[in-house]
Amino acid sequence: MENGSTTTNTTITIKGILSLLMECIAVEEVEGRCSKKVISLGMGDPTLYSCFRTTQVSLQAVSDSLLSNKFHGYAPTVGLPQSRRAIAEYLSRDLPYKLSQDDVFITSGCTQAIDVALAMLARPRANILLPRPGFPIYELCAKFRHLEVRYFDLLPDNGWEINLDAVESLADENTVALVVINPGNPCGNVYSYQHLMKVAETAKRLGFLLIADEVYGHLAFGSKPFVPMGVFGSIVPVLTIGSLSKRWIVPGWRLGWFVTTDPSGSFKDPKIIERFKKYFDILGGPATFIQAAVPTILEQTDESFFKKTLNLLKNSSDICCDWIKEIPCIDSPYRPEGSMAMMVKLDLSLLEDVSDDIDFCFKLAREESVILLPGTAVGLKNWLRITFAADAASIEEAFKRIKCFYLRYAKTQISTRS
Repeated sequence: MENGSTTTNTTITIKGILSLLMECIAVEEVEGRCSKKVISLGMGDPTLYSCFRTTQVSLQAVSDSLLSNKFHGYAPTVGLPQSRRAIAEYLSRDLPYKLSQDDVFITSGCTQAIDVALAMLARPRANILLPRPGFPIYELCAKFRHLEVRYFDLLPDNGWEINLDAVESLADENTVALVVINPGNPCGNVYSYQHLMKVAETAKRLGFLLIADEVYGHLAFGSKPFVPMGVFGSIVPVLTIGSLSKRWIVPGWRLGWFVTTDPSGSFKDPKIIERFKKYFDILGGPATFIQAAVPTILEQTDESFFKKTLNLLKNSSDICCDWIKEIPCIDSPYRPEGSMAMMVKLDLSLLEDVSDDIDFCFKLAREESVILLPGTAVGLKNWLRITFAADAASIEEAFKRIKCFYLRYAKTQISTRS
C-alpha cells in the first residue's frame, strides 16, 4: 500500500460488485451447474438473517406514527424538531457537553449525510484524507464534488489504527477534513480513547476538521468501549454522521443524521448555518412518519436488545476467526472487536489458477454459491471483506464451502476441477 495514492478504481462499488456476483450465481443455477443455497457474507445487511431483528418498540413506534394520521405531510427539510431534539439528547449521553436540536440535521440514511458533509467542504483545490481500506461511497461523493482524494493507510498489525505519520505527510494547506470510521467498516476495529485523542490533536495541529463516521456506533463487543469522536470536539471541530440502520437493525428505514459536534462553536457562524439549511432545502429526507417514531425508539429501547445484538455479533465473529485458522490461504491479522465485518488477507501463492481477490470471489460464487466482497472494492487488493452479521449455521456452512474451494485450488493438492 502506498499512502497518498489515488489509484482506487472508482467504477467499483460494493453494491455493484455484489450484484455481479449474484448474477454469476444465477447463471450457474439456470444452466444447472449449481443447486446450493446462496450464502452471502458480502453485504452489511443483518436483516437477511432471522436472528437479527429490530425491537418491538421500534415497530410499534413506527406503526403508531403512521396510524396517527399526523405525519403524512412534509417535514421541515432539516427534520422534525422533536426528532432532532431526541437525537441530540441521545448523542449527548456520551459527550462531555450537551448538543441542541440546532446541531442536528436529519438525513436519508448515513450515505446522504456523507454527501452533505463533502458538499459543505468542497471548494477549489481542496483535498480530503480517506482511510484505506474504507467505505467507497466517500470517494464517489468526493469525485462528484471535485474534491481531491488522498489515502492514508490503516495499520492491520496495529489494530487497523490510523497511520498518523502518513497523515502528516499527506496534509497541506488545502486539506479540509480527515474521515474516521469507528467502529471500523470494513475492518471490525474499535479505536481506543488514546488513539482518537492523537487523531484529534493531529487534526488540530494540521488545521483541518474531522468527519466521524459512526454508523456502527456502540456496536463494540471487544475489550475497548466505543468512544465517539465528538468527545474531542473541544480540540477540533467534528462532523458526526450516524443512523438507526445498524444498531437498531433497520437499514431500509433510511434514518440518518448529520451533526455538528463542536462545543467551541466553529459551525455557529450564521452564514454557515444558512448554507447548511439551504442545502437541505434541495434534499429529500426520510419519510415523515419514520422521523416521528425516532424519539420513542431512542428513549424506550431496552438495553437487553443491544446486549443480544452484541452477543450475536461476538459469537459470529468468533466462528469466523476459528474457521480462518483452518483455511491456509486466508488469514486475519486482527480479531474483530466491533461493527459487522472483518478484513482477511488472501495468500495467492498457495492457490493455483486464481489471479486475484476478484477472481477468487467470482470462482467461489460460481462453484460454492458463497458471496464474499473482494478487498479491491474497499481499497485493498488481494484481501477479502467478510461480513459476520449472519446466523451461526450459515457462517459454518459458508466456511465449509470456502475450505472445499481452497482444497480444490490448493497448489499442493491434485486438481479436482472439471
